Amino acid sequence: MEGMNVLVILIMGLWAGGAYAYNRPPPRETLFIPHSHSDSWPQQVHISVVGQDQMRISWITETPTPAKVQYAASPDADGPLATGTTSSYRYFLYKSGQIHDVVMGPLKPNTLYYYRLGDSPQQYNFTTPPSRFPIKFAVVGDLGQTEWTKTTLQHIANSNYDMLLLPGDLSYADYIQSRWDSFGRLVEPLASQRPWMVTQGNHEVEKIPVVHRKPFTAYNARWRMPFEQSGSDSNLYYSFDAAGVHVIMLGSYTDFDSGSPQYKWLVGDLKKVDRAKTPWLVVLLHAPWFNSNAAHRGEPESYQMKAAMEDLLYEARVDVVFAGHVHAYERFTRVYKDKANSCGPVHITIGDGGNREGLATKFLDPKPEISIFREASFGHGILEVVNATHALWTWHRNDDDEAVPSDSFWLTSLSIEPACEVH
Repeated sequence: MEGMNVLVILIMGLWAGGAYAYNRPPPRETLFIPHSHSDSWPQQVHISVVGQDQMRISWITETPTPAKVQYAASPDADGPLATGTTSSYRYFLYKSGQIHDVVMGPLKPNTLYYYRLGDSPQQYNFTTPPSRFPIKFAVVGDLGQTEWTKTTLQHIANSNYDMLLLPGDLSYADYIQSRWDSFGRLVEPLASQRPWMVTQGNHEVEKIPVVHRKPFTAYNARWRMPFEQSGSDSNLYYSFDAAGVHVIMLGSYTDFDSGSPQYKWLVGDLKKVDRAKTPWLVVLLHAPWFNSNAAHRGEPESYQMKAAMEDLLYEARVDVVFAGHVHAYERFTRVYKDKANSCGPVHITIGDGGNREGLATKFLDPKPEISIFREASFGHGILEVVNATHALWTWHRNDDDEAVPSDSFWLTSLSIEPACEVH
């Protein structure tokens, strides 16, 4: 295994040719979480919402076990039994464990459920999101698996959130597939209890010329999202409703031009949005469209996607766009076409979850007028949608292992702004 890892790293080092042109300070120690149970024991458990009243449970075992989940609202009850599918994948010389995928429901909103996986005696629990306001989202990008990541996860766990949104760059496996396994074990304590809704970043591509030409192999196999329910043909872009919020997950690293399936899907999805039912419209993508950091400037995944899709989001009156990629925090005012615009989305870069590459500390000087707050620190954000009209955003800096509120502001939904009537 070690020899294979070295070989892959050598191949990618020759191919990448030094992709990063700026210096990052070293982060804390990189973690690797080993499997500490029997081969039949469930590991890497995580959940995600499917439609209005269902939940997907995904987990891995090293040996074949039944893809079944028994669940109930009481820890002592024998509730319904849901069954699903099992799959695996190969990547170069690596073969994954048995990836189990079960959708269960119908479930009641804002309810604690207990569940068991396969034939394991281990009992887990999760809480379904509320169907009405208020709802609290934890938002974090470029998470990785370092000591900083561990701190970030501890802070998020203490926030009493309902759902986590992650705009790409999950494990930083970077072709070493055992790191995907480690990441799954690292986040399981949180991801098995609240739904994690994710989209992909550049570190999920994992395409190697000649050796492994297919992109997103591990990501699509391990982190299946509810794309079919929103009419999407790809796990790389999809949408869903949570309480009164319509969330759109876009793919920065798949085709996005005006003739692409993603673009056509987005046009159709936005047309279906009913702001009377979902007064809030939130978008996540990986490569930021606005960025005053010295890192990741001039990348086509940013400026070309912005050129293709910015008008769509503006005309739909999207309230906020979350991005990652740049390893720092930055909040912009409502903006459109590089200028402040009261009917444009607020753009927030939150690529500061704790990745092993460190922080992007160099910002452009002077600061652009549209950039309201920026700081190169690890942390996470909380979007608390209080009601149909107002939401509170707070960014928490990881400061000496404490979650320090560092940037906070109230948003008003564009759905109620008379001057911002949806086109």
